Amino acid sequence: MSDTPTGPVAAGADELTRRLKRTEIQHAPSSIPGREIVQVLTEIPVDVSSGWHHHPGEEVGYIVAGRVRMERHDGTTQILNAGDGFLIPPGVPHNATDLGPDTGRMLSTYIVEIGAPLSTLEP
Repeated sequence: MSDTPTGPVAAGADELTRRLKRTEIQHAPSSIPGREIVQVLTEIPVDVSSGWHHHPGEEVGYIVAGRVRMERHDGTTQILNAGDGFLIPPGVPHNATDLGPDTGRMLSTYIVEIGAPLSTLEP
């Protein structure tokens, strides 16, 4: 495990990676043609939001620690606690905010287009 972003996390370094600590756990080809699998541990400080963004594929996530509000542009809002899972469909804009009292930690597995930025901020 590396604290230095590599692969798409580094290649897609943007405002998202400046707000949050993102550690790439693993990065491997997928059996799905044109896709790769990237697993990332994201740490969100208390009262910080990721900012509205989307991914070029599915995000399958699990809250490791903390309490996180996950909002989606379709109007869906979830309050997620440690032990809760979530799924964000490809291209769906969303925003995660740590509600405290401690740092939120999410383990996300992305099944994304090869070579695409891992995340893109919404205008």
